[in-house]
Amino acid sequence: MKNMDLTELRLVVDNTDTGEAQPQYMEKIRIRAVHAKDILEKAKIFNNLKEAIKDCSIVIGTTRRRGQHRKNVSMTPHTLATWLAERPGPAAVVFGNERTGLEDSELELCNIASHIPVSDIQPSLNLSHAVQIYAYEFFLALKPQLLVKGEWTAMNQGEVCTLVEKITDTLASLGFYRHPNREEQTRFLRDIICRAGTMESEGEYLKDIFLKAAKLGKMQNNE
Repeated sequence: MKNMDLTELRLVVDNTDTGEAQPQYMEKIRIRAVHAKDILEKAKIFNNLKEAIKDCSIVIGTTRRRGQHRKNVSMTPHTLATWLAERPGPAAVVFGNERTGLEDSELELCNIASHIPVSDIQPSLNLSHAVQIYAYEFFLALKPQLLVKGEWTAMNQGEVCTLVEKITDTLASLGFYRHPNREEQTRFLRDIICRAGTMESEGEYLKDIFLKAAKLGKMQNNE
């Protein structure tokens, strides 16, 4: 959860009447929490699922098993995250335990189901892995995205057109267009640069190659 900037954890713990999880469970969780102990310390503990979700405007139950009494409509994590990003009100995503997942009675308390598409050869996922897949999709959909240094970001159409104009201007200065084919080459260069997903830094490098070639060409013509 902390990797993906999620902070509100709610736990449903059986056989508790104090509102706190049993010490042996909490100790195991603390050991695994590492740098996310603050999320654990602020976690809300409930005796049953109905109490845990009563203040949520929408409740999503995660399950790969569907049927007559197990929700006919189900969203993938990506679709769910995109949908929730445009929907107001607090939402809860409910996960069952590691061994059995959500029971029918628990899924009945949910408004919609969600599933992770996996191979039929091995359809079961570890709970921690399933949670992380959802958390990752929520992070992408709900948080403003910051560019990571070195991340592949393709030039937009305007940037590509500017680059191609500089390249063809350079070629024109060398007398390259003795025949009227600059417009055709402009379209050709624009299309292949766009299809390649060229980054801005790569475009600048490509432009510099043509500029240096032009300088060398002029130097040779002056000799």
